[in-house]
Amino acid sequence: MQKREIKKLVDSTADPAFAVNGLHSIEFWNRPAEEFFGIRSKDAIGKGCSLIVEGYDECGAFCTQDCSIIQASQDGKPIRNFDLQVKTSAGMKWCNISIIVATDDKAVAPHTIHILRPIDVSKRLEVLVRDFVVNETSMSEQHVKELTSATRTPARETNLTDRELEVIKLLAKGKTTKLIAEKLFISRTTVNNHVQHILKKLNAHSRLEAIRRAEHAGLL
Repeated sequence: MQKREIKKLVDSTADPAFAVNGLHSIEFWNRPAEEFFGIRSKDAIGKGCSLIVEGYDECGAFCTQDCSIIQASQDGKPIRNFDLQVKTSAGMKWCNISIIVATDDKAVAPHTIHILRPIDVSKRLEVLVRDFVVNETSMSEQHVKELTSATRTPARETNLTDRELEVIKLLAKGKTTKLIAEKLFISRTTVNNHVQHILKKLNAHSRLEAIRRAEHAGLL
């Protein structure tokens, strides 16, 4: 798909939409996006996607240069829709985001076309219902999440290796670096290297945040 075709697709979309290139920069930005975000096209184009969108999932800040969506597109994976809270002209709002991966014949990496559909009221209601059930019943938070949410999170697209999954599952069980090293017959340094890779892939700043994000994404 040539760039003019990608631009035409973005411009013809009635919902807020924009295209991000392989360098994580916004290349096309339609009029509904201008209205929704309160940012003109000329001010958005060329900027890093994470700096403009400032997206949060239910575990906290998500949008960074290490975006799992960009990584998934470069790996050739189909990307499912997900929910993200973004910075709009009216404040932080929840949206459901669909991704179209468009391969430009002249580009090294594909473009990702983001199409946003506001779902702020329904998402807030979903969170309120989940919190109520957790507080008023003996069901675990994870069980309630499975019943009340479709696990629509961008972290779901994170490509953890088999070893990284082993490590984070052990972390979720409360195992220390020493115990993980003994369990997997690897050095503590290797465990810490795996942990750092996991944190980067999940856009997490701590082991606890990585565990929460992995649980919410259904990776555990």
